[in-house]
Amino acid sequence: MVLYTSPFPNSFLSVLHSFSWGLIFPCYWLADRLVGSFVPTTYEKRQRADDPCYFHALCIIITTPIYLALLVASLPFALIGFLLWSPLQSARRPYIYSRLKEKNHANGATLLTEWKAAGSGKSFCFGSANVCLLPDSLARFNNVFNTQARAKEIGRRIRNGASRPQIKIYIDSPTNTSISAASFSSLVSPQAGDNRTVNAGIKRTASMEYKGDNCGSNNGEENREDKGGSGEPHEGEENTCIVPINGEENGHMSDTETDTVNGQARASGPAEPSLEGDAEISKTPNHKQKEGDSGSLDSCSASRESLVKVRVGDGTVDQSTVNNKLLYKASIMKKTSVRKKKHTDETFDHEISAFFPANLDFLCLQEVFDKRAAEKLKEQLHHYFEYIVYDVGVYSCNGCCSFKFVNSGLLFASRYPVMDAAYHCYPNGRGMDSLASKGALFLKVQVGSTPQDQRIVGYISCTHLQAIAGDTTVRCEQLDMLQDWLSEFRKSTSSSSTANPEELVAFDVLCGDLNFDNCSSEDKLEQQHSLFTHYKDPCRVGPGEDKPWAIGTLLDPEGLYDEEVCTPDNLQKVLESEEGRKGYLVYPTSKNHSSSQKGRKASLKGNGRRIDYMLYTEEGLYLEWKVEVEEFSFITQLAGLTDHLPVAMRLMVSTGEDDP
Repeated sequence: MVLYTSPFPNSFLSVLHSFSWGLIFPCYWLADRLVGSFVPTTYEKRQRADDPCYFHALCIIITTPIYLALLVASLPFALIGFLLWSPLQSARRPYIYSRLKEKNHANGATLLTEWKAAGSGKSFCFGSANVCLLPDSLARFNNVFNTQARAKEIGRRIRNGASRPQIKIYIDSPTNTSISAASFSSLVSPQAGDNRTVNAGIKRTASMEYKGDNCGSNNGEENREDKGGSGEPHEGEENTCIVPINGEENGHMSDTETDTVNGQARASGPAEPSLEGDAEISKTPNHKQKEGDSGSLDSCSASRESLVKVRVGDGTVDQSTVNNKLLYKASIMKKTSVRKKKHTDETFDHEISAFFPANLDFLCLQEVFDKRAAEKLKEQLHHYFEYIVYDVGVYSCNGCCSFKFVNSGLLFASRYPVMDAAYHCYPNGRGMDSLASKGALFLKVQVGSTPQDQRIVGYISCTHLQAIAGDTTVRCEQLDMLQDWLSEFRKSTSSSSTANPEELVAFDVLCGDLNFDNCSSEDKLEQQHSLFTHYKDPCRVGPGEDKPWAIGTLLDPEGLYDEEVCTPDNLQKVLESEEGRKGYLVYPTSKNHSSSQKGRKASLKGNGRRIDYMLYTEEGLYLEWKVEVEEFSFITQLAGLTDHLPVAMRLMVSTGEDDP
């Protein structure tokens, strides 16, 4: 299958499309600004609280006639542009595939040589987030604004979080049974000096922050160039540093271990603040560096209740595994003992993390509707992800029943090469959703090869379902279509037969914003859909019941800029407590409770509305391999930038040859 690297098949159509959009854009921009001026966010209201009451009204009175006059003047040009633009969409391709061309940053081909499926398994990390990058006037209805600046900051935070080294720090705390402690439990307790036990039984449980010698927002690129030149390993599990710390009965580190850590811990000088995009981002409240803001890796402030700064390279850590020029800043997560675990039946780690997982391999985003914001986001993500599929969807009446003004909002980023891609639009959208070409994006990626030159591949699907509450039938129909398209894509892209397999399928993952949760009584039909008999949800016990550690992913928009949750660390702390979740998460709908979320103390079902999903299946994979969840995370790194919590899942593909 040919991957489309441009939206149109020839340059003439591309130039004509650019010309037509140039005629439309002034009218579009003015209308967006005009509507946005009447929809203030809670942050803007607080900023204006000290201004005279007439000041904002005076600004509206002055600017509205100007916007209206310019809007009327631009309408004839917009009409001409629309008459050119609309027919061109019939020739438009359903997505744009972008590959990083800088050789010193490109490493996808190198990753393919790392796993030969001989003697060991491999883990792959998947992330998904709804980033609410709508035109600014529409984004304000979700209480977020400044879409262009948010897009740049979202991309920067994601790639900074994903590009940090993966360090494992374990603390045994028999007395800590809080949700944060139970979230990082493992089936095997590490024994002092037994690294084999630690590696086999316990997965990564700590979120890290790191810096190179040069502080600033561009550390990721500079360090990547340094590593590429030195030839040192910097991707995958090879740069994992394991620091086991056994605790006393009171949950604290022993004196010996404290001395050992303190011997390594030496605080460096304060880092220089990030200057990247300050002029543009300063308008948005959540982009300011605040105390405890660990979501931006340029911050040197404390992350959580326990901090250990470890300088690697003093002889305590193997030089071949970690770059000795990096300064690690670890938020230490406490791990309960096996006897004290709250969820003793769980087989994988789960946490609320202030960072995206280290070594994130695949990223699926929803609601990247604004095309200018998509370009800014792509530019940032390309610092870490070599392959990106964006501007996914159709416009006008091309391929859908109703006219589409915006695309699907889906974006996919990968460190591994994309082999095939396909997009399908849901034809049954209703209401406002019918104006967007919501659908599903299907991708096939190559993640390795065997010694016999068989390709090792994986399948990833990203979707966004009907959003309007009460449209249960529409969502169920979309889930039916999703399953049919999944099966069709697998068949059309498979080049293997059972007798002579040319490809070995390592994983099949489905993620996205499904717009229903597993606890609301109104969502019973979706909860019982046959999709969940084929795909497994790590957070789900069964229809209508989530696991105790699973939390909602939909934030209450009214509280996005509260001091308690406006930074990644603060939001992380709030979500680890039941009372905090009641105040800042949207909960499953119930006729017995009022719609107000803020400050509600009543007993509520579940831990919030979890509408963002990460699913996987064992069907259709290579028979001799086993896939299991290694880690699941709810991420707060985009605090203040979107009204959804990103989620991440790490899958371990075991070949069966690495077992002792």
